[in-house]
Amino acid sequence: MAATLTKNRLLTIVWCAGLPAAVVTAYLGLGIVVVTAVGEPVLGTAVLGVAVTAVVGAVRLLRPRWLTYEPGPLPRPGTPRFMWLTLSALALAFLAGQAAALWLYSVAGSNGFDQSQEAREAAGPGTVLLLTLVVAPVAEEMLFRGLLYPLLRRRAGVIASVLVTAAAFSVLHGNAVQAASALPLAVLLALVYERTRALWPCVLVHLGFNLAATAVPAPALAGFANPVSAMLLTAAFLGSALVLYRKIAGRAGDVPAGPDRTGGGTGEEGETDETRTA
Repeated sequence: MAATLTKNRLLTIVWCAGLPAAVVTAYLGLGIVVVTAVGEPVLGTAVLGVAVTAVVGAVRLLRPRWLTYEPGPLPRPGTPRFMWLTLSALALAFLAGQAAALWLYSVAGSNGFDQSQEAREAAGPGTVLLLTLVVAPVAEEMLFRGLLYPLLRRRAGVIASVLVTAAAFSVLHGNAVQAASALPLAVLLALVYERTRALWPCVLVHLGFNLAATAVPAPALAGFANPVSAMLLTAAFLGSALVLYRKIAGRAGDVPAGPDRTGGGTGEEGETDETRTA
């Protein structure tokens, strides 16, 4: 029994390390090919996003069992409350991410971020808005919450899957400044997917974040570009994320769930899975 448990844990660790590495590597490799063929980084990224959306969308449509895990979602009366909690967490995720990113940039700068901004300016506002407000929210949700997260959850628990997905999502942004900005958002999006098992709420949350990042000028947030503000806002966001997690997992804790077994988490109102399926 102990040997089997150890083997299962090792397999889970390998899965949680290897799967996101494979997904990110495949995405970046395909991205290099597409951007080279298109000849323009921002437009090429948009084309890549369309391709990812088509491929992952086809998998979710034609092979849904590959991306399902138990316990499944059930309608519960706490949904409006969860929505307001999510909106509050989104505001904190935006402020915490921006504060950390601005502070890092003010301290160390970032060649990768500067190059990204130069590419956006060269592409023009229309292409940038198309990528930021349409293609990126859909394609990134398809890839990370629509593919990577459910595959992780088939072997790992909520917390491990959230953290691994968030780390992969941040790394994909290519530089420390954008990674710091995206990390709180990635945690929130994984929790939203865990609660809803649907991509459209994640797309809307992601769109709201990108819209705020586009509409709010950096000078308006300059007062947060310090370690104290970054830490306080991050702590506030983590508190809101913990509240959301408790709404999802309940008091039973973080339990791995797979397609052929039922996890031991509790529902939003504290009922067990057995009670909710009765």
